[in-house]
Amino acid sequence: MQNEYLLELKDLRTTFLTENGPLTVVNGVSFGVVAGETLGIVGESGCGKSVTSESILRLLNEKSTRYAGEINYKNNNLLVLSKEEMRKIRGNEISMIFQDPMTSLNPVYTIGDQIAESIIIHQKLTKKEAYLKAIEMLRLTGIPSPEKRVNEYPHELSGGMRQRVMIAIALACEPNLLIADEPTTALDVTIQSQILDLIQDLKQKSNMGVILITHDLGVVAEICTRVVVMYLGEIIEEALVGDLFDNPLHPYTRGLLKSVPQLDGDRTQKLHVIKGTVPHLSKVPQGCRFAPRCAYATKTCEESSPELIGTGHKVRCWNFEAILQKEGELYAAQ
Repeated sequence: MQNEYLLELKDLRTTFLTENGPLTVVNGVSFGVVAGETLGIVGESGCGKSVTSESILRLLNEKSTRYAGEINYKNNNLLVLSKEEMRKIRGNEISMIFQDPMTSLNPVYTIGDQIAESIIIHQKLTKKEAYLKAIEMLRLTGIPSPEKRVNEYPHELSGGMRQRVMIAIALACEPNLLIADEPTTALDVTIQSQILDLIQDLKQKSNMGVILITHDLGVVAEICTRVVVMYLGEIIEEALVGDLFDNPLHPYTRGLLKSVPQLDGDRTQKLHVIKGTVPHLSKVPQGCRFAPRCAYATKTCEESSPELIGTGHKVRCWNFEAILQKEGELYAAQ
């Protein structure tokens, strides 16, 4: 993209130091986010989506984690900042919504205390001023009777309300970038839609950048500007969301899209399944990481790892052009 990135990852590598040796969970990931856009990161469980997001804020245990590459925010590499400098950025300029609000909210503190905490730390307001802002944030996120809810505890709220509280905490300091890690996983469909609409609405009002981590391609199609597809710690495809859905290049991406149920499809046909499972990181294939599960894998795929190529639409695959041609011929013959 021609715009200047708000956040840019360059060859990020996140390695866990384990008893059985180092495991590189994120391997050479590069992408950028500009202000006002929503970037989707998709892939199966275990592909490195959440570790990538946690690496951005350096939330992982630094005694057993090693980072390499660059995470540039406003032209500063977050990986070289001190712990104190990172504390000033976390929750203030870059905020994160986690998957499960019940494990993220402290059960022994009121909702108001938990929202006000970051406001007091980062914005230097008094406790009374912070509580007034906490009430306003609850109102902004659509929670009824915020003056009452601010004095309640997490267990007194429904799942949808707790997720709204998490959004209120994340947005309390008006961040420039919001990372949302599966923000609607445990919610019913109606509440999911409300939460996503809320994030979109707040994004448009403040022009913040959003990184949305999800496995739901329907959500990606609805609200994302661009999308990154990850597999086993690597980006295997990146494109504008319309390009990805209209013309997926990687066989893994094509498999993901085929696996989505179609409302107007033939209900007697079985859903498409990507054969096999994601291998353990201690057993990463020598060549293309997707090769053992790919119907089009060749000897080259098994022996050599492809690079991520392209400009606007990027793909990591030796044979994507031949695959597109072959699948086009099969489709025409049907």
